[in-house]
Amino acid sequence: MVIGQSGLDNPGDGYYLTTFKEDEQIGKGGFGTVIKVKHKYDGNIYAIKRVAIKEIDNKYQDETLRELVSLAKVRSDFVVLYFNSWCEENYLNIQMEYCSQSLNNILAIKPQIFGRKKGQPLNLCEYFVSYEMLRELLECVQYLHELNPPIIHRDLKPDNILIADKPRTGRFIKLCDFGLATIHEASMSHTKNVGTFRYMAPEMHDSNYTEKADIYSLGFTRKL
Repeated sequence: MVIGQSGLDNPGDGYYLTTFKEDEQIGKGGFGTVIKVKHKYDGNIYAIKRVAIKEIDNKYQDETLRELVSLAKVRSDFVVLYFNSWCEENYLNIQMEYCSQSLNNILAIKPQIFGRKKGQPLNLCEYFVSYEMLRELLECVQYLHELNPPIIHRDLKPDNILIADKPRTGRFIKLCDFGLATIHEASMSHTKNVGTFRYMAPEMHDSNYTEKADIYSLGFTRKL
């Protein structure tokens, strides 16, 4: 795989460390390490996903480039904002909006905040907080599915649903990690068995599925 063929910038060695100050690692997975950084010139905080080029073999190259294409296409308040990408010192770098929390974090602490013990029903305040989170999440997924052509995320789960630190329009919920996302046309078939097994719709074990597979995945985030 020749990364340069994707049209990525190549600003030269040293750009990453001269432009950004690393803070902490905030994520790690099959598609790279995510680092919280501060831009030395504009003062803003960003998240940068760094993927070792040697690790982008035939198994991961399509997913990595698909994420770049998807992020560049879906610039909206419904998804994590994409700013830049470049190759440097054997790393592919993807500069994105920084979000400090995931839905997974929120779901873990929400019962404690509202004083709810396991097995107890939600009180009125927690109910409306949960309702608002679910409403925003459904709007995010609706946005992807109403694009032309639609985008199927294929890996919706609490870890891939982030909470914006400084929402510009009053929206907090954003989708991230488009490494497995794909466009959908009525005549298309798709790669089967992709995504996280626990959240995977049954029809994804075959190649004939639609954006409705994302709705199934949302069902497993129902404990909001």
